[in-house]
Amino acid sequence: MQSVLILVDTVVQLYIYALFIFIILGWLVQFNVINTGNRFVYLVMDFLYRATEPLLRPIRNVMPNLGGLDISPIILVLGLTFARNLMWEYLG
Repeated sequence: MQSVLILVDTVVQLYIYALFIFIILGWLVQFNVINTGNRFVYLVMDFLYRATEPLLRPIRNVMPNLGGLDISPIILVLGLTFARNLMWEYLG
């Protein structure tokens, strides 16, 4: 059972890293530091969008409009960290 907990913990941690990479790349694209015309950048952004959007969309639907400020990734990271800690407390 310990191996399964470690695997789930690692997958959640990798998902959090992917979320941070997606946020940073989104900022770099908006400030024209990197160009999505580059095929590699486009593929990475598309993969990260498809990986993170299914969990971000329900949070965005519930959150009120904050005038262009999207805090759904912060809420998702907090929720995933809480779930990891809860998993280790009750199952570990």
